[in-house]
Amino acid sequence: MKNIDSHTHVSGQSVYLDDIPLIQGTLFGAAYGSPLAHGTITSLQLEEALQEPGVVRIFTYKDIPGENQIGGIVPDEPLLAEHHVHFCGMPVAFVVAQTREAARAAVKKIKVTIDKLPVITDPRASEELIVPSRTFSMGDTTTAWEQCTAVFQDSVDINGQEHLYIETQGAYAVPQENKAIRIYSSTQGPTAVQRAASRVLGLPMHQLEVAVTRLGGGFGGKEDQANTWAALCALAAWHLKKPVKYALHRMEDMVMTGKRNPYVADFKIGLDASLKIIAYEVTFFQNAGASADLSPAVMARTLFHCTNAYFIPHVKATAHCCRTHLPPNTAFRGFGGPQGMFVIEAAIALAAEKLQVAATVIQKANLIRSGEEFPYGQAAKSEAHTTWDKAAELYKLEELQQAVKTFNANNKLYKKGIACMPVCFGISFTNTMMNNARALVHVYNDGSVGISTGAVEMGQGVNTKILQVAANVFSISPDRIKINPTNTYHIANTSPSAASATADMNGKATLIACNAILTRLTQVAEDFFPDTTITIENEQVLANGQQTSWDWKRLVFEAFVRRVNLSEHAHYATPEIHFDNYKEKGHPFAYHVYGTAILEVTIDCLRGTYTTDAVKIVHDFGVSMNTDIDRGQIEGGIVQGIGWMTMEEVMYDKEGRLRSNALSTYKVPDIYAAPPVLEIEALQTKQDNLAIFRSKAVGEPPLMYGIGVWFALRNAILAYHPSAEIPFTTPMTPEKVLMALYSKKIVEHAKEAGYMAIDQ
Repeated sequence: MKNIDSHTHVSGQSVYLDDIPLIQGTLFGAAYGSPLAHGTITSLQLEEALQEPGVVRIFTYKDIPGENQIGGIVPDEPLLAEHHVHFCGMPVAFVVAQTREAARAAVKKIKVTIDKLPVITDPRASEELIVPSRTFSMGDTTTAWEQCTAVFQDSVDINGQEHLYIETQGAYAVPQENKAIRIYSSTQGPTAVQRAASRVLGLPMHQLEVAVTRLGGGFGGKEDQANTWAALCALAAWHLKKPVKYALHRMEDMVMTGKRNPYVADFKIGLDASLKIIAYEVTFFQNAGASADLSPAVMARTLFHCTNAYFIPHVKATAHCCRTHLPPNTAFRGFGGPQGMFVIEAAIALAAEKLQVAATVIQKANLIRSGEEFPYGQAAKSEAHTTWDKAAELYKLEELQQAVKTFNANNKLYKKGIACMPVCFGISFTNTMMNNARALVHVYNDGSVGISTGAVEMGQGVNTKILQVAANVFSISPDRIKINPTNTYHIANTSPSAASATADMNGKATLIACNAILTRLTQVAEDFFPDTTITIENEQVLANGQQTSWDWKRLVFEAFVRRVNLSEHAHYATPEIHFDNYKEKGHPFAYHVYGTAILEVTIDCLRGTYTTDAVKIVHDFGVSMNTDIDRGQIEGGIVQGIGWMTMEEVMYDKEGRLRSNALSTYKVPDIYAAPPVLEIEALQTKQDNLAIFRSKAVGEPPLMYGIGVWFALRNAILAYHPSAEIPFTTPMTPEKVLMALYSKKIVEHAKEAGYMAIDQ
C-alpha cells in the first residue's frame, strides 16, 4: 500500500499551517528575542515600535492573564521574559500588526537595556542542575576493576543538531464563540499546546481546541517547543478578539529554538583477557540549555541506552542535567539514546586501538543475549547476535575488511575505513504514564469510515498505517476510509507523536475500536444468517466461508436500520511496562529494535574530504506492515545520523550567540552526502512483540546506524597515520579530519623548527 499522502504532497495539495486560508481580519505576530544570553532587564522601550505603521499592539509578560509559565516537566520557562533573560533569542515582547512585514519591522524598533551577567555555555561549568542527577547501576564496578586485564578511560564531546524541519515553527489562533479559541499549530503534541495555552490564559482546557492536519517535519523539535508560538498567538487572539498568526522565519527558528542536547562525558572501560567487557563507568554532562524543556527525559533515555546492544555485568552510569545559557535544548530523533550509544562505541574503539585488535571483535564478543539484563533491569529478547551474524554473512564482512586493507596498502593519499554499528533501541515512552492512546472510529451508513486518533502525521506515514489497520480489520477497500486531522476536541489527553510509539499505540487503539464495531456487525449478519459463522472478506459477507447476498454496504446499512452502534471510542495502554524511579529498575519498554550496519568510507588524505561509500544493514522490522514506508524511514534516519556525525556543526560563541544561524553556515546532508550504496535487509524473526501487527517501530532506531560513519572515518585516519590524535568529538568535519591526519606530524615539525609554546 502506498503512502496515502503521496499524491497530495507531489501535487501541492497537502495542507500545512501556511496553507490554511486566512480569515478576514487576521493579524500577524513577530517575537522580539533577547540580544544577550544572560542579564537583567533594566528598561524595555516600545514607543518607537508602536509608531510603526500597521502595528496593533505589543504584548509583554504584564499582559498575561494566567501564569507566565510554559515549562512542562519543570516549571522553569517563562513565556515572555520578566526581569531576566536566560538565552539569546528568549522572547521578551510579541508584536502584533496588520501585516507580517509590519510586525517584523516593528521588532527592529524595540530597544532593551540589559545589565549583562556571566554567560555559561559549557555544561561542565554549570552552577545549577535542573533536576537531581540520576544513576543506573548493575553489579559492582568498585570491585570489578580487579577482574580486568585492561582498563582505559577518556572523554567525549558530542555536539548538538539543528532539527531543520522543512516547515518552521508556527501557529494560527482563531477566536471562537463563548470565549473559546481554536489553535492551528505545527506541533507533535496537540495536548501539550492545549495545556500550555490553558496555563497562560487561565482558561480551562476545554476552551482551547488544537488542530493539526500534518507537519512539514518535526524530529522532536515540535514536541514541546511548539508551545511557545501557539501560546503567544493565543494570548494575542484572546486580548484582541481577532485571529493571529505567526510562522517563524528560518533564521528566527534557528536562533530561538533549542537543538539536540550536546553532551560531554567521561568513561572508563575494563576488559578481561578474552575481550569481554567486565566493567563500564560513565558520567554524562548534559547541556540542557536555559530551562528544562524535555532535557530530563532525554537524559533518562541516555542512561537507558548507555550500553547500546551489549551486555556488561558491572555498570555505573550517572547523568547530570546542567543548566546553561543556551536556548532550551529538546527532543531530537533518538531522544538521548544516540548520545549514550556514541560514548560506549568510543570506549570500545579506544580499547580496540590500545589492544591492537579490531573493534568488531570486541563488539561481537559482548552483544547481549536473550535473558541477559540491561542496567535498568529489563531482560533482553535479543536479536543482536542474529542481526550481526546475518549482516556479516550477507554482506561478507571479512571480505570487505580484507578489501579495505588491500586498498589502503595500495593507495597513499586515499584511505578507506570500515566499521560496524550494532543498535538496540527501546520502544515506549520511558515515562510509563504517557504510554496510552485513543481512537474514535465512525462507520457511516453508506459504508465509509472516518477515523480520528491522537497521532500527528509529520511525514513518517502514521496515517497510512492507521488506515491499513482499519482496512485489514473490516476487510474493505482503503478508499472507503478517511483519517481525520488530529484535534484535541476529537481525542483528548494525547501523548505527543514521539518515542517511535505513535503507530503502535494509536494503531492498537484503532484496532480495538474496529474490532468492537466488527463484533456488532457480525452479530447483525448472524441474526440474518442463523447457525453460521460470519466473516467478511474483500467487502463480501461470508457465511461458513460461502458468499452470501450481502456485501459490506448492505451489512452496514442493515446494522444502521437496527439501531446498532456504528461508532467506537477505544483506549489502549501499553501492557507489561513499568519502572521504579527510586530503584532505577523495571521493565520500561514494550520491546527493543535491533540491527547491525556495516559502513564504509573513503578519505582524501591530502584535503581531509571524504565520502560515505556504503551502508549495509540488517534491520529488525519484526513483520513490516508497510515495507516502503519503513524503508523510507530507515533511509532518512541513516542520512540524518550521518549528517549529525559528520557535517552538522552547531556553533555558539562564548557569549551564547548562535553562529551557525543560517543554511550558509549550517550544513545538512544533501544527495551527495547520502551513500551511493544503501542496502537494507529485513531480519526474518518469529519472536512475538507488542507492536501493531508485530510491525516494529522504525522512526528512531535507524538514526543510530549513522554513528558508525564517525568510527569508519576514524579507522581511515588511523590507516593513514597510526599514531594520529583523534579526540572523541563530533561532528567529524573535513577540518577535523585534516587536523587529525597531520596532528603529530605538525607538532613534530614545529618542534624541529624551534617554535616555542607548542601547546598553545
